[in-house]
Amino acid sequence: MNKVTSFEGLEVGYDIPALPGMTEAEIQTPCLVLDLDALERNIAKMGAIAAQMGVRHRVHGKMHKSVDVALLQERLGGACGVCCQKVSEAEVFARGGIKDVMVSNQVRDPMKIDRLARIPKLGARVICCVDDLANVADLSAAALRHGTRIEVLVEIDCGAGRCGVKTTPEVVAIAKAVDTAPGLRFAGLQAYQGAMQHMDLHADRKAKIDIAVAQVADAVAGLKAVGLACDIVGGGGTGSYYFEGNSGVYNELQCGSYVFMDADYGRILDKDGQRIDQGEWENALFLLTSVMSHAKPDKAIVDAGLKAQSVDSGLPVVFGRTDVKYVKCSDEHGVIDDPEGVLKVNDKLRLVPGHCDPTCNIHDWYVGLRGGVVEVVWPVSARGKAY
Repeated sequence: MNKVTSFEGLEVGYDIPALPGMTEAEIQTPCLVLDLDALERNIAKMGAIAAQMGVRHRVHGKMHKSVDVALLQERLGGACGVCCQKVSEAEVFARGGIKDVMVSNQVRDPMKIDRLARIPKLGARVICCVDDLANVADLSAAALRHGTRIEVLVEIDCGAGRCGVKTTPEVVAIAKAVDTAPGLRFAGLQAYQGAMQHMDLHADRKAKIDIAVAQVADAVAGLKAVGLACDIVGGGGTGSYYFEGNSGVYNELQCGSYVFMDADYGRILDKDGQRIDQGEWENALFLLTSVMSHAKPDKAIVDAGLKAQSVDSGLPVVFGRTDVKYVKCSDEHGVIDDPEGVLKVNDKLRLVPGHCDPTCNIHDWYVGLRGGVVEVVWPVSARGKAY
């Protein structure tokens, strides 16, 4: 499902949580709501920061999985395109009008490679990552079969310990193979240090990224020595973009969570020791939930449990309140500690999810609010696109 232009035939409470023009009190819960003003400020701010640093920003669509949000990031934040993690995600964004799409991951399955090679026929530039020489021939064959071109980044493992090669000779060997392979274009390097994004202290994150920058700079120099230039040296996340953006080595950022924010990212500290959700970025995404029971005087039970959110990075936080606290959840219920009994049945609470990415992937819709009124309802376009 891509952009929605008509809600005809969709029933509130069955197909969709709300319609434009409804009030926040009328929204069916649990569902994802967006503070559109905060969302737009976050997008514009990151765009201005990237421009000031002289780098591009390729937004990470695997976080929100939304064509509508990605297009807004292009329009308000000057994003050069989108990166995602799966071929099916890339197809959704390309079909939705994004013209520059990167799969910041390896694509190895023959059917997935074939689908990747067809994406340029949708009118989009397509890029993927490689960390194995054997992958090069398969990508080349698919591009030739469809008469298209696949651009390739060599992925460097700069600390995440997942995909990617570690040494400059390995980078150069793969890049040279790509450069001579029909149907492919060597486009540069992918070097995302994901393992340090959620380290609380700014100094700890900087120490990790300094190592990564040195590693990537060595690879760039090694490629230059054999006559290969990098159009893209990409990486950087919400917890580190200022390091990569000011490094003089990276030229493309790949931030995702900044646009929505979540409770886990919100806890990390900036260079002045302030939480980044209390100055650097605003909470724009909330899980709206309703009180469904208050049979116990000090506990309110809400309708947002495990099936409405991901708690891999911790429980959600009740936004804007210190008198109540989300303390426990099961499949369909959330338990709110309400020591003073201030909540009543059908009260609504905004929860800041512990981890936005997998929480968004659970839902079908975003309900965008401005001034307490539903302005837009956007599909989670790539929801479930995990292949």
